[in-house]
Amino acid sequence: MSETLFVLNDPPYGTERSYNGLRLAGSLAKKDGEQVRVFLIGDAAACAKGGQKVPQGYYNLELMLRSVGRRGGEVGVCGTCMDARGITDTELAEGCGRSTMDELTDWTQRADRVLVF
Repeated sequence: MSETLFVLNDPPYGTERSYNGLRLAGSLAKKDGEQVRVFLIGDAAACAKGGQKVPQGYYNLELMLRSVGRRGGEVGVCGTCMDARGITDTELAEGCGRSTMDELTDWTQRADRVLVF
């Protein structure tokens, strides 16, 4: 099995870096023999906020993260970044969990590929 870690840094909306990173993560998660992990750090922590309401026809990063989780992927959100932005554990989208720099370190060591957006 091949393991890919996606590290997202940008906010959910305003730029398309997190969107494009999740597009690739979702596509890769569909493939057999692929393990996908997504770590949200900095402003990307807001990507995991549950209850996002976006205009009709606009992408929704919460739904994209849930899709990765449904395909067996893991989504970690930097706890320090959550705290700095006032995001609580109960506000996280389904399939997303509070994480730590130690877990990011472990995921990085295990990954065959690390992609940073």
